[in-house]
Amino acid sequence: MSEIITSTLQVNGEPMSVAYPPHHTLLEVLREECGLPGTKHGCELGECGTCSVLVDGIPVLSCLMLAQDAVGSAIETVEGLETSEGLHPLQVAFADLGAAQCGYCTPGILMVSKALLDEKAIRTTNEVKEALAGNLCRCTGYIKILQAVELAGRRMSGDHAAEPLSSVHFGIQNDEETTCGQ
Repeated sequence: MSEIITSTLQVNGEPMSVAYPPHHTLLEVLREECGLPGTKHGCELGECGTCSVLVDGIPVLSCLMLAQDAVGSAIETVEGLETSEGLHPLQVAFADLGAAQCGYCTPGILMVSKALLDEKAIRTTNEVKEALAGNLCRCTGYIKILQAVELAGRRMSGDHAAEPLSSVHFGIQNDEETTCGQ
């Protein structure tokens, strides 16, 4: 008979009692034992970033981390971004800009972006690119993703009137009237 580990994981601020074989990854336990399917199976080789979660505030590839190595740590998944106060600014910015296409890579990108913006909300495009270098997206050209992270950062730093970059790039502001021929 196979050995089973029973432990309590701190996931999204809540204790979760789980039982799993010692060889199970954090990804497997989050999805199968905790019932949190937001963290996605991707390559399962640590190359795509789809399974990124935060462990003690640091992005980790949950497909490469054994669940037992996360015991005693604070684990954050995409399901923990939304609180009783509403969606996280990253989620709002991604929706505002249509930054997710199929959405499969989005949970990992959101979690890595959250860690980045938690350190310092205002980030340059190059800083965002560097942070997301390990997250692959097969649907987008990354432009909307980068814009959404920057927009969320501006909003998180207190610029609540920050407009989506797509409208700013075209010279259209929501508070301006535009008239043909002027």
